[in-house]
Order: sequence, then C-alpha cells, then structure tokens
Amino acid sequence: MDQLGRFIQSDAKGILEKIRSYLIKKLLPHLEDRRKYHQEFASSTSFHGVHNIVQTQSKTRKVLWLLVVVGCLAIAIWQICSRFIYYFSWPTTTTVVIQYVENVKFPAVTFCNLNRFQAHAVSNLKIIFLLWNIVSGVLQKFAVQDKYSQELNDFLLGNQNFSIKEFTKKNGFYLNSSTLLECEFFGKPCYPQDFEHVFTEYGNCFTFNHNDLPARKVSLSGRGLHLLFDVQQEQFTDEPALGYTDAGITFVTHSPKELPRFDGLGLLTPVGMHAQVAIRQLKSIIQEYPWGECKPDIKLQYHKIYSTNGCLQECKARYIQDWCGCLPFILPGNGTECDLLKFYNCVYPAVYDIEIKGLCTVGTHNSTCPAACEEMDYPTTVTYSSFGGEKAIKYLSAKLKKSPEYIRQNLVRIDIKYHDLSYKITQQQKALTISELLADVGGQLGLFCGASMITIIELLEYIFTNFCWMCIFLLLKAPEMPQWNNPSQNQPTHKEKKKGIQEC
Repeated sequence: MDQLGRFIQSDAKGILEKIRSYLIKKLLPHLEDRRKYHQEFASSTSFHGVHNIVQTQSKTRKVLWLLVVVGCLAIAIWQICSRFIYYFSWPTTTTVVIQYVENVKFPAVTFCNLNRFQAHAVSNLKIIFLLWNIVSGVLQKFAVQDKYSQELNDFLLGNQNFSIKEFTKKNGFYLNSSTLLECEFFGKPCYPQDFEHVFTEYGNCFTFNHNDLPARKVSLSGRGLHLLFDVQQEQFTDEPALGYTDAGITFVTHSPKELPRFDGLGLLTPVGMHAQVAIRQLKSIIQEYPWGECKPDIKLQYHKIYSTNGCLQECKARYIQDWCGCLPFILPGNGTECDLLKFYNCVYPAVYDIEIKGLCTVGTHNSTCPAACEEMDYPTTVTYSSFGGEKAIKYLSAKLKKSPEYIRQNLVRIDIKYHDLSYKITQQQKALTISELLADVGGQLGLFCGASMITIIELLEYIFTNFCWMCIFLLLKAPEMPQWNNPSQNQPTHKEKKKGIQEC
C-alpha cells in the first residue's frame, strides 16, 4: 500500500510539473513581452486620447491628457446612465393623426324606450319594475330599499317559476311599424327587422347595424340614419318612485362588434324633440405593458374583440356561476339560467360582494380587465330643437291621424350622421426604442471618447487577455498538492512508534 501511494503521488507531481511547464512556455509571456503588449495597445487603440498619455514625454502634458480622458469618460458614463434610466422609466409619446377617406363605416346604434314595460301588463304587477332592476343590477348597481324587501319575498315565494326574461321580452318595449314610424339609412328605407333585440338595464332594446349584418358605410358627410319613433306613452310606462321619470328615447353609439353600454353613456332625446347627432370616429391605440396598460394576449371567450366592458361582464359571469351555480341571462355564457329566487338571494349579493372586494377591476395592467390595446369610440355632438313647427305638426297630424298634442307628447325624431369623412387615430408610442437607445449610447461614446463598436471589442479583447494571464499566474503560484495520499510520510507507523518507545 505504501508503494502504491508513493507511485500515485509521484505521478500526480509529474503531471502538475508538465502543466506548469506548458503554461510558462506557451501561454504566459515574459514580463518584457507583457509590458510591450500594454505599450502597443495604448499606442494603437482607437480609444482617443490614450496614446497621447503614453507617447508624450512631458509630465505636464501627461497629466493634462489624463485629466481630459478621465473627464470625457466620466461625462460619457453619466450621459449613458441617464439614457438607460430614461429608457427604463418606459416613457411614451402620443401622436394624433387625422385620416380622410372616401367612405367610412357606420357604427352600431342601440335604442331603448325610457318607459320599459307595457302599461296593461304591469298595472297590477308593479313589483316587475323592482325585479328588473335587481336582474339588471349585474350591469348597473341598484340598491334595494328595505321597504320593498317583504313585498319581494312574498312575490318570489309565490311565483317561483316566474321568468322575468320571458315577461320582459313579451311585455317590454317592442319595435314595429307602430313604434318606428320612419327609418332611412343613406337614402334607403330600413325596417324594424333590420334591428337586433338586446337586453340592457332599460329592458328590451334594439340595435341597428349589428355585427351579424354586412358593414354599412357612408360616402357623404351630413347623411346617415334618420329615425322617427313613437314612444306611445299611453301604452308604455315605468315607476317614477324608482327614478324613471322621463319620457323619450335613449341611445348609444358603439362598435358593431361590441355590446352597448348605457351606464352613464347613453344619450337622451325627450318626446317632442328633434336630435341632430354628429359623430366622429376615434381609434385609440395603447402600448402594451410596461409602456402602456394593455395586455395583447388577453382573449375573451364570448366576445369577438376585447373590450373592458365585455371583459367585466365575463368576469362577473364567472364569479356568479361559481358562487350561485347559475348564470344571469343578461350576462354572456352558456350556464344554467338563474331563476328569480337565486337572483334575489345569491346573484344580487354576489354582485355587491364583487364590487366591494374588487374582484373584477378595470384599467391598469395588473387589474382583471386592463385597457384594450385598440379601441374604437364615437364621440358625439348633439343639438336639439322642438319637434316641428305648426305646419309640420298639422302635416304629421293628418298623416298619422293623431292629434297635435299626441305628436308633441310621443314623437321623437333622431338624425345620426358623420361630421366629416375622416377618422382620428390617437396612438401611444414608445418615446425611446432599443435602436434609438443604442444610437444615443454610440453618439455619447463617439462625441466624448471617439469610441465605436470596434473600440469596445478592442477593450474586451485587452481585458480578456489580461484576465487569462492573471489566471495562469495564480495557477503557477498555487501550493503543491497535499500529501494526504501517503499517510506514512506524515505520521510514524505502528512499528516505528513501538521502536521509539523501546529506545526510550
């Protein structure tokens, strides 16, 4: 065993000596060669000013050039750091472009009667107004007062199979030749069947130019959609005690691919008035995070395009379906429809809980529904005038066989047209891109140091070469291999110990 240990140790020493000999002869230059290498690099580098420090003989000039080089380098580093700090603050700029076109797509327009239900159907069932407010509370929060609680409980317990959806669809506002007296789009007649039914907080509403139809376009400003409604106040009614005290038509313009949103955005046209609505098309483009607040990878399950309103509805639908085991018919989805009892006992409290806990938030990138990356809006300018003069009232009275007073109390005229054939694009852009950042860095290096990419490669090569020499030097100065392989050389054997004791 002792001989084997000595053999291994001698073999390791031989290998180590060969490695050291190779490093000294092949890879580690002599001291004079290393000094010459440093001298040549300082004299030939494209980093301006360094060769002036090395080659000049005057100490004063050396000091001056050293101060100049160090000062310029410090300024360059300061400028480069400031550009990186600015870049990582994710700055943006906003550009506004107005594009004129030969024709422009017409938006979807959704109309609702401010009086939501037929009077004969709710004359003995006034609880319907409150029930519909509870059902539509998933879209617009409505607080149920305590004085209605007992009345609601009594009705729900006695009418568990009652369907507010079917009741509203059958006994709410309808659109036919008696309520839509005139309809014309760009000189061509339109009819009630050109409108699509949709539920909103106003009950039955109807959308013109919905997504299922081919896109309608207009090629002249000042012409568009012309409508004449008869709201039939005697036939339709609402509950003033719940805040519904107006009579007329409410409407909202929106993208054909999006659902209408009336919550604070609807335009009202009272009876006996003529509304002239001039619209513009505004397209907003927002940068993705961290420059902006949008997330381009978010997709909606039941909407063709992403919008914060559609996302908010799907978010509420998911939570309500998880908590209540059913889905309100007014929200998108394919779940089991909630009955009235679940609406009152589960859905209505769930909506309140969602809002209080902030489970469905809108706006920033880390919210449930961040801002849309692309959004189409239709800003409107509305002017009103009294409906018809004396001659017009007489003409309509004879044509419709209605009294002048009926016309003033029930008819609503709405004209919707484009202000001009153009659309505005508001685009959020990166204030500093990667290429611009590199250009700034290169400009600062070139201005203060006369450096370029080639200079940086030269410096990297110089640093790498010196690093390799330092590693080789440290390897050559490493201590010899420890003698743990042969314990007999470090410690006496058992026989030697015994012999030493006898000698003593």
